[in-house]
Amino acid sequence: MELAAVGTRLASAAVGSLVKKLFVAEGSGAGLVDRPIRISGYVSFTGEKRSLTEADVRELAAKLVRQGLRSGERPIAADEEQAVVDALGATLHALGDLTLTDLDAVRLGHQEFARELRRAGDRPERHLSSEGTYFYERLVDAACLHILQFFTQRSTFVAHALVEQARGLDELICKVDELVRRSPLPGGEDAAFERRYLEHLRKKHGKLTIHGIDLSSSPTRWPLDVAYLNLETTRRVPSPASRGETGQAYQWALADGTEPADQVLASNRRVLLRGEAGSGKSTLVQWLAVMAARGELSDRLEYLDDRVPFVLPLRTLTRHGERLPNPRDLLAASGCPLAGGQPDGWEDRVLLAGRGLILVDGIDEVPEPERERTRRWLRDLIDTYDGQNRWLVTSRPSAVGHDWLIEDGFAELTLSVLGPADIATFIERWHAAARTGTDDGGELARYASQLRTAVRTQPDLGRLAANPLMCGLICALHRDRRGSLPHGRKDLYEAALSMLLSRRDRERDMAIPALREEPQREVLQLLAYWLIKNGRTEMDRSRAETIVARVLPAIPEVAELGEAPAVFDHLLQRSGLLREPAPDSVDFIHRTFQDFLGARAAVEEGDFGLLVEHADDDQWEDVIRMAVALARPRERETIFRELLARADRGADPRVRARIRLLAAACLEHATSLSPAVREAVERATATLIPPGDEEEARTLAEAGPLILRLLPGPEDVDDLGAFHTVIAASRVASDAAVPFLARFVDHPFVAVRAQLVWSWSRFDSEQYADEIIARLDPDDLMFTVKNDEQLGHLRRLGLRPDALDVRAGVSGEALTSYLAHHPARRLSLPQLGVSDLEFLCGRAGTGTLARITELRTTAASVEALPSGAVLGSVTHLYLVSWEGERAVQAALDRLPAAFPGLVVCRVSGALTVDVDIDVAPLAELADLRELTITVEGERIRGADALSRSVVLTLDG
Repeated sequence: MELAAVGTRLASAAVGSLVKKLFVAEGSGAGLVDRPIRISGYVSFTGEKRSLTEADVRELAAKLVRQGLRSGERPIAADEEQAVVDALGATLHALGDLTLTDLDAVRLGHQEFARELRRAGDRPERHLSSEGTYFYERLVDAACLHILQFFTQRSTFVAHALVEQARGLDELICKVDELVRRSPLPGGEDAAFERRYLEHLRKKHGKLTIHGIDLSSSPTRWPLDVAYLNLETTRRVPSPASRGETGQAYQWALADGTEPADQVLASNRRVLLRGEAGSGKSTLVQWLAVMAARGELSDRLEYLDDRVPFVLPLRTLTRHGERLPNPRDLLAASGCPLAGGQPDGWEDRVLLAGRGLILVDGIDEVPEPERERTRRWLRDLIDTYDGQNRWLVTSRPSAVGHDWLIEDGFAELTLSVLGPADIATFIERWHAAARTGTDDGGELARYASQLRTAVRTQPDLGRLAANPLMCGLICALHRDRRGSLPHGRKDLYEAALSMLLSRRDRERDMAIPALREEPQREVLQLLAYWLIKNGRTEMDRSRAETIVARVLPAIPEVAELGEAPAVFDHLLQRSGLLREPAPDSVDFIHRTFQDFLGARAAVEEGDFGLLVEHADDDQWEDVIRMAVALARPRERETIFRELLARADRGADPRVRARIRLLAAACLEHATSLSPAVREAVERATATLIPPGDEEEARTLAEAGPLILRLLPGPEDVDDLGAFHTVIAASRVASDAAVPFLARFVDHPFVAVRAQLVWSWSRFDSEQYADEIIARLDPDDLMFTVKNDEQLGHLRRLGLRPDALDVRAGVSGEALTSYLAHHPARRLSLPQLGVSDLEFLCGRAGTGTLARITELRTTAASVEALPSGAVLGSVTHLYLVSWEGERAVQAALDRLPAAFPGLVVCRVSGALTVDVDIDVAPLAELADLRELTITVEGERIRGADALSRSVVLTLDG
């Protein structure tokens, strides 16, 4: 087997993941066989349990062709590309017709096996030109090489029977990868560089720092696959209509307005994602970059296929206040060590081809005067490289207005906080990570159990743990302090700093000069304060050393370590609070620590006037809150009085409201405060109640439990006032909100009750079910369940909702069991997996779904319905597709047989690829009256085949 046989020089990363999709997934015990297996028994597109359709196989063939075309100079004319795709698809589909066993195939070798496969496919290359035939044969050779390797890795029988052949296949693939790396084909420099670049991204972002784990022999960084927690995002939905309507449109919009964080770019090409500090925005950026770079994607992440990520932390790009980079400078500006090694114009070609995944992290870390310049830079990039590129921009909630990028086609979503179930999962994963490399697994298991109980039973602790960063710190401190925890945010930060500054090296037995906490803290808080006053989150090393040099004469204990560079190196390497995100730059491991240390410096300097002066600047909000917590009683009163005075002087009503809400939010950090000042703050807050809209309601909730005493009851406000009041109260992370919310359970406005249902996951599941869910007026109300526990409470309470919205955390078994005894008329399954609809039909029989007249589900689940499944009672079908046009077309083809009584059909989702959709199959639906698809009109075929009574709406 010569390397020249693989003429296209496709690397294993480009082929292996695609080839694997042609075969069924391994189950438990797979590979433990005592005889060869016929190849047709491996493939995933035949039999009753097939997971791929013939269209899927053609799509895989198209991806292989695109990879081959990218590996060097274009070997075929553009007008022959589709013909090669068709030929390759037919050849791969012939795998299901082979009578060979896996053992036979490996014995043949990959070239002879390729010839057998081409014969089984009726030699489709005969319709190609000589150039097309050569290219097609090289692709088949490359695919067959990986197919045979798959057999040797899958079957222990083959691996043992043909040891030399198996070893030879592995060696050949490694040699091809090395040849690709060292000497790409002419014109293949882009592909060769991309492989290096994607490997760099996988290594750089493939692990997540888990704060506090590094206090023992456990690893400080944990594989992202294990540590990542996929949170939920929400988008703003239109305000509910008047009470006279059923509220169904609002409830569906509310349901459709949430999606898992890893799906935000599946249905939107451009997203502005908001989230509080430590909420997981940067972790999501890491996750998306690594998934795209890895290439082996699940169906739900198919939208990341063949994308090239550009991770652009704005804190780094704007460090010097210089001009933001052009595409050719993106790698250098973001600190990528491969910068300069890319082929000339590579970034331009990637973005023009619509393959970019542009991840712009941290609008809030840009100084406010520079944000408009940042928006112009972003707009210029989008105007130049529109197409199919995906754009994600992250920010803290208050950094930019809600319409900041609306004109540029950005969907605005918010990253949700951790609910009780999420917190429990986070705690379990943190302790699982901490157990690695230790022998105290039993003790850690006890700590995890204690902490889960503590966050559930202690409201203040539970509120802090709703933030992923804070939850990680709580886990670390709970372990470090042998099961005890400080109270409140200030004490938590103080303990975390102590843990990192003084105990870290002692726990790890580091032989370094002893240095007390306080001297280190004094130096660090000066660095933090400089960053805050200058609107930065990152500084040059030279600037940091200058600040250190100025303070050394005043802190002899630190000066004993040497000159400023030596002291800075000590803090960088030993404090656990600083890091070097790029050469010759420094920042804090998280903005939260910068704000806390900066607040200490401001209080020690007595800069209360400076704090109040910046009360309307989002970059100073957390600094002011922590300053209130750190200040002495009289200093604290000064801050509050000056905040209220500043608000009273303000000409802009929005600024006045913002400062008064900030003062209210600071109250929870004021351990002691004169009653007169506290009453003055509450009076100022009362002027903002009831909230006038949803945005005001969410902002008001940041003031915490205080607002529960100020919010009106259901009898004191109109319908919209009650609606906004419930939004505000439901976002107060305290069990004290539950009895307040219970006063609204029989409110006649359905949107109020819908909000109560939607807020269930924010509180203790059982208490909320007993006090609110069980007492809700069910008229016209859709019940949302997000996990098996909630579904169990519905069953325990004997509730039989007419409409049920089922989220991804609910298992198929629990749903089937519930529906068997409590059938619903309207069922929404917007986030369940491909086979869940099949599962319901297969386990419980279609009788489980016989009462359903309205169904919302994924296109993929319709495609995966068992052959012969008929859901004749469904008259209204709403399909969402995260898998794109292919899944939509496959679902539309199934509708006449599976849903013969359909009257209304609406299709939405990630329909962003320029592929036509054929609606002609729906002509067989005799009762169809409405068809809505969210694509442009020119992409619809077969519309003339529909009955004239069908109203076709295209919303592209």
